[in-house]
Amino acid sequence: MGLLDFLFIKEETTPTDGAANTDNAEFKPTEKQPENIDFFPGMKLDLVQENGQQLLTGQIVTADFPQQMVIDRLPGGLSFNTCPAGTVVNVHGYTRLTIPFHIKGTVQESTRIICKLTDLKLQTYAEGRQTFRMPVSAPMSLFYQHDKYMENPEACTLVDISTGGACIESEYIHAEGEVLRMKAQIEDYAPMTFLGEIIRVEETSPGVFRYGFLFAKLKEEEITSLNRTLYNLQVGNREEWSRRTPNGNWS
Repeated sequence: MGLLDFLFIKEETTPTDGAANTDNAEFKPTEKQPENIDFFPGMKLDLVQENGQQLLTGQIVTADFPQQMVIDRLPGGLSFNTCPAGTVVNVHGYTRLTIPFHIKGTVQESTRIICKLTDLKLQTYAEGRQTFRMPVSAPMSLFYQHDKYMENPEACTLVDISTGGACIESEYIHAEGEVLRMKAQIEDYAPMTFLGEIIRVEETSPGVFRYGFLFAKLKEEEITSLNRTLYNLQVGNREEWSRRTPNGNWS
């Protein structure tokens, strides 16, 4: 069974006897991993170290799951950041059906032009809308919950985002438990607005704070739209961008 086949398991396997809706619930992979997982050359992946630092974005050259994967630079890409052999990294990607997945691997070789991973393990995939955070570094604004017309923005930076929440960097002080609205626009996509709650606060340098921002539970169509946006951002899918209407909606 190939990776794409494994990731595209049909929803008919989900119980329909009145069980609770599992959207946004944690996905626990089965104990038995598929014997043969095939990645396609050119598949774009993000590598993130366990401390959350982005290591590199590259494309698959070859992969023999779960033994080894070789990642090269993207066309036009400059040199990679390097890390010591033996470093454990998280590998994030999207399938062609815009389903996010997460693989853990160990760096076997790391140079400025290539990265080899070994001991690959499929951690999660998002048929149940399990998500990972995508680094974006985009300007955004926060608003107090009572500011329904969003007239008083606090300028800050969107560090990363998923369908579950976001990491925000700001010079404004907020407390855990605060409910706020955020508005962000990534590249040429239509602005996105979310209601959410501050669940983590960290002062990264004097007067600069990073906030973990948990979204209020999104509707299915909101999850689909955001996943599609993140997928196209990751793979640079300009063809999909061209299908959007002038007001930012999908055609």
